[in-house]
Amino acid sequence: MTTTAEHLRNTLDGRFRDVKNRVRQELTHQVFRPHYTPNTVIARTKVGEQMRIMAAQGAAEDGFKKEHGGNGDVGAAVTQIEMLAMSDLSLMVKAGVQWGLFGGAVENLGTERHHQEYVPRIISLDLLGCFAMTETGHGSDVQSLETTATYDPDTQEFVIDSPTPSSRKDYIGGAAETARVAAVFAQLITPDGEGHGVHCLIVPIRDEEGNDLPGVTTSDCHYKGGLPGVDNGRIQFDQVRVPRENLLNKYADVAPDGTYTSPIENIGRRFFTMLGTLIRGRVTVGGSAGAATRVGLDIATRYALERRQFSAPDDEQEVLLMDYLVHQRRLLPLIARSYALQFAQNELVAKCHELQTADDPDPEEQRELESRAAGLKAANTWHATRAIQEAREACGGAGYLAENRLIALKADTDVFTTFEGDNHVLTQLVAKELLTAYADDIKGMSPVEWVRFAANFAGERVMKRTAAQTIMQTILDTRQDNEEEGSLFNRGTQVKMFEDREEYMLASVARRLQGKSKEMSAFDAFNAVQDHVLHAATAHIDRIILEAFVAGIDTCENDDAREILEMVCDLYALSVIEEDKSWFVEHRFLSTERSKAVTRGINDRCRRLRPHAETLVDGFGIPEQLRYAEMLHPEHIPDADDHTEQDATSAGVI
Repeated sequence: MTTTAEHLRNTLDGRFRDVKNRVRQELTHQVFRPHYTPNTVIARTKVGEQMRIMAAQGAAEDGFKKEHGGNGDVGAAVTQIEMLAMSDLSLMVKAGVQWGLFGGAVENLGTERHHQEYVPRIISLDLLGCFAMTETGHGSDVQSLETTATYDPDTQEFVIDSPTPSSRKDYIGGAAETARVAAVFAQLITPDGEGHGVHCLIVPIRDEEGNDLPGVTTSDCHYKGGLPGVDNGRIQFDQVRVPRENLLNKYADVAPDGTYTSPIENIGRRFFTMLGTLIRGRVTVGGSAGAATRVGLDIATRYALERRQFSAPDDEQEVLLMDYLVHQRRLLPLIARSYALQFAQNELVAKCHELQTADDPDPEEQRELESRAAGLKAANTWHATRAIQEAREACGGAGYLAENRLIALKADTDVFTTFEGDNHVLTQLVAKELLTAYADDIKGMSPVEWVRFAANFAGERVMKRTAAQTIMQTILDTRQDNEEEGSLFNRGTQVKMFEDREEYMLASVARRLQGKSKEMSAFDAFNAVQDHVLHAATAHIDRIILEAFVAGIDTCENDDAREILEMVCDLYALSVIEEDKSWFVEHRFLSTERSKAVTRGINDRCRRLRPHAETLVDGFGIPEQLRYAEMLHPEHIPDADDHTEQDATSAGVI
C-alpha cells in the first residue's frame, strides 16, 4: 500500500520521477555516500573516482543527441545532475561542467566535425574539458570579455591571447588539474581588424601527462569557501594557435581567407542566441541548489523530532524542539518554499526538455524559458543560502559539526548565488523580459535602449501563465474578496494578491521610467529605479512559483496527500505575503487588521502541519544514506538531562 509520504514524493517528483527513482537507487552505492574533507587532494580524487563509475554506467548519455552517441533525453540529463547534489555538490559541479557546460558547448555551438571528434570522448571521459568563459575582469558582462581570438589567414589559425591582466580566465572548474582542452569564449577578430563579438573555440591546454602546452599558463585556485572536490583554476593564453576548424561554428564561421559569415546578422542577437543554447547549466544549478536545500531541511527536521529541550510545567519530560511554535516557524515555511520551488523547477525542466528536443523551437518560448530559468535559479539559490543557514542554526552546536553534513551543504551551495549568473543580474534579466513584453526586437538592446522601449510599451503587456490556464481560472473564480480572516486561506484570493502585486509593480516601474527618462539620461533613469525593477521581477517569480504549486497539487492522486499539500501551499503563499507585508499595506492591498491575520494564518498552518513534519520531509525522497548525520542516531545524542552550556546557548538561554 502506498503511504501518504510516497504520494507526496511521487507528486513532487513530477514528470521525471522514474529518472529520480533510478538515480536514488544508484546513489545508495557506497562510493556515493556523502563525505566531508577540506583536503582538496582527497576530495578531488574521490570525485574523479565517482565520475568514472558514472561514465561506465552511461550516466552522461541522456544529455547528448542520439546521432552523437547519446540518448537525447534532455530532461533526464538535467534531473540526474540535480540529484547528484544530494550526494556531493562537488560531484554535481564536476559532472555539470564536463557533460553540461563543456559538452553542451561542443554539441550546441559546434557542427558535425566537432560532434564526431569530441562528443563520444566527452561522454566516456576520454576527453576531459572545462568551460572557460568567466574572466578576472568580467563575469556577468560576458559580452565584454577581453580574451581575443584573432584569425591569421596565412596559417588558417586563430591566435588566442590574454591581452590584459583582467582577461585571465578565472575560477574555471577543471582548469587546475584535470582538463585537457577548454571551450574558450573570446572576442573574434578577422584579418581586417573587425570584431564580431564573443565566440567559442576549442583550445587544447594540456598534454596527456598534464603539462601546460606552449603559450598556456594554468594555475590552481586552491582552497575556496566550499566545493573542495572541484579543481577550479585560472588560464592565461600567450599567442596560442589553434586550427580554423576549432571554432564552434554553428552560428558563425570564418572562411580560409578570413571572411566572416553568420546566419544572424545582429551581433547582439547572435550572442544571446549562442548563450540561449547553454541554458541547461542555469536550470541545473537552480535545481541542484533546491536538492541540497531539501537535504539540509530534512536533517534539521528529523533532529527537531528527536531533540528535547526544557520541561513544560506540567510534564516531567522535556519538550521536543518541533513542538515549539518558534521552531515550527523556523523550518516549516522553508519546507513549504522548497515544495513550491520544486514544482516550479519541474515545469522549467519539462519546458527545457521540450524546447531542446524540438526540431524548430519557438523563439518567443525560448526567451520565456531563459527568463524563467534566470528567475528560478535566483530564487532557488537564495533559498538555499537562507534555508541551509537556518537548518544549521536550528541544530545548535551539533549543526556545526562536519559529521552532520550541514556545514558542507552550506559551504558548497554558497557560490551558487553567483555562478551561472549573479542573482541580482539574473533578476534584472527577468524584469527586462517583462517590461518589454517579450518583443521580438529587444535581443541585444543595451540597458539604455530597453529603458526607452519599456517606457513606451510596458502597458501593453499581457500576463502569461505557466500553469494550466483552466485550473488557474477556476481558482480565481472562487476567490473571496472580503476582509474575513478565512479568505486568506482561499487559493483564489492568494493568487489574486500575487497577480495584483506583480501587475501594479510593473506598471509603476514603467511609469517611473517614463518620468525619469524625461529628466535624465536613459542609463540614469534605469539606475534610479533599479531597486523597484528587482522588486517587480521578484513579484513575478513568486507568482510563477505559486501557479506551479497549484498545478502540482492538481496532479496529486491521493486525498490525504492533497490535503497536506493544500496546507503547505497556504503556508508558502502567506509566508511570501508576510515577507512583503509592508508593500501590501502601503499600497492598500491589505488592511492593518488583515495584515495581522496573515501572521495568525501562518501560525495556524504551522500548528496543523506539525503532526505531518516527518511525512513532509519523507516526501522529499532523500535516500537514508544521503541524509546521514551522526546526530540522528540515538547513541550520538546527549542524554535529555545533560544540560551543557552549549545546550543552553543553543536554546537562547545564555
